[in-house]
Amino acid sequence: MRDDSRVYSMPRWAAMRWLVRPSLGAPVDVQQKLIASLYGTLPVFFGGIINTIVVAGAIAIREQTPPFVAWFVFEIMLGAIRLFVLGVSRRAALAHRPTPTDLYLLLQLLWSSGVGYGAFISLASGDWVSATLACLSGSGMAGGVGFRNFGAPRLAGAMILTSLGPFLPGAALSGEPILYLVFLQIPFYLAAMIAASYSLNKMLVATMQAERENDHRANHDALTGLSNRAGLAAAVDVGRKSSAPDGGDLAALFLDLDNFKSVNDTYGHAAGDRLLKLVADRLRQSLRATDVAARIGGDEFVVLARGLTSDLTTELSQRLTNSISAPYDLGDGVRATIGVSVGVALVPEHGADAEALLAVADEALYEAKARRQVKLLHSRVKEDQLRRVAPSSVA
Repeated sequence: MRDDSRVYSMPRWAAMRWLVRPSLGAPVDVQQKLIASLYGTLPVFFGGIINTIVVAGAIAIREQTPPFVAWFVFEIMLGAIRLFVLGVSRRAALAHRPTPTDLYLLLQLLWSSGVGYGAFISLASGDWVSATLACLSGSGMAGGVGFRNFGAPRLAGAMILTSLGPFLPGAALSGEPILYLVFLQIPFYLAAMIAASYSLNKMLVATMQAERENDHRANHDALTGLSNRAGLAAAVDVGRKSSAPDGGDLAALFLDLDNFKSVNDTYGHAAGDRLLKLVADRLRQSLRATDVAARIGGDEFVVLARGLTSDLTTELSQRLTNSISAPYDLGDGVRATIGVSVGVALVPEHGADAEALLAVADEALYEAKARRQVKLLHSRVKEDQLRRVAPSSVA
């Protein structure tokens, strides 16, 4: 089974981009999965190479003429180059480096063209043993191409055309009128195989898009579009395994909105939902592309940030506090202001999974809320004392 962690590059050449374009519009991540499907599995890859080399070799031994020997040598050299490029591609894809996708696709077209060339010279030779073997090999390969490469139906069509198309001039040069039937058979066969490739491609793309949407719903909050608990857990796991390029820790900031309940009770749930969406927007604007924001319930949010030192974590916490605490326009003339309390946990210091981090961050959050309540109480007491002293001062 192919390693799902491999990421193959999209083609850069205009012609190759056109050849691999899916029959339906698809997001980039779906297109990358379709590209990965073109690399196939090693058993299928080796089976195709071995088949063409053995067939070309057997016919070359039988015929012993330059065109057949050249075909045999071509298949050996092409098979070796394809194997080398496949190995380079697999290693690069596993390391998430650019892969030579354009070259790989070009070699596939050369392979199918080689099969077509072998069928052409075998038919033109008048040796029906060689012709039968070459045509059987070409027809079998074309069927496999159609049902293995339907991730890119245009590429499949091009490979089928280059492998079976040469049957037509080969039959014309054979001198056997009965073989002229291929002028009727081949076009119908080509049309049927290409149509099947397009049909399978549409079903595949639709299925992959549905799976993509289901995965998104499973890992994202429906209201805000931020990650949910499942998405956060996956992000923690990825962040824990990935070393930060600029040093620092993986930090989880637990945010709890203050006074959200009063806004929700005063102006209704619609206003509360609007407020939560605006908070999510401010989080996105305040974070880097590599950071993850999640809503894990009610008015509770979590920010996951990599590569932060202690000072940078404090700076991020203050920036988020200032952003979220600014006034909100909820529409219909309603303006609201809320506060936010922040608790911080670090990986691996405070835990290595999402639940452990949330537990530590939650505890730190409530300590922060307690300190805030104490400060607020002291502030109110001081204001009360000043109000009591003020009248006597005036007198």
